[in-house]
Amino acid sequence: MGDPSCIFCRIAAGDIPAAKVLDTAEATAFLDIGPLAPGHTLLIPRQHYESILDVSPAILAAVAAELPRLARAIINATGAEGLNVLLNTGASAGQVVPHLHWHLIPRRAGDHLGFRWNAGRYAEGESDAVRSAIVAALNA
Repeated sequence: MGDPSCIFCRIAAGDIPAAKVLDTAEATAFLDIGPLAPGHTLLIPRQHYESILDVSPAILAAVAAELPRLARAIINATGAEGLNVLLNTGASAGQVVPHLHWHLIPRRAGDHLGFRWNAGRYAEGESDAVRSAIVAALNA
């Protein structure tokens, strides 16, 4: 069911202890051992998928369906004012463990967590070219 070399597969299988908060047939969630805030939780599929690029739509739907309930529980349990839900795909995007996972990070005003959001602008005609390339890739 999992990859024996993958730490998250081993956590899902119960081979490595973790502070699990949710365990279903398709998903497992546990506290991150390096939390950005108390209650920082990781949600993973029990099966091994490296990223969102190779997970089946059915498994993705089953795991993602846990997000609202888990988010509410984290906010209620921690008293957080908000929550970030992050999914990193690939090392260049910050994915450290090559197993699909969402970070649910409780947030409070003044917590000094943040993200570099260096918004840019498209050059004249560039957005049309990018849009066309994405549509072509979707239809390929």
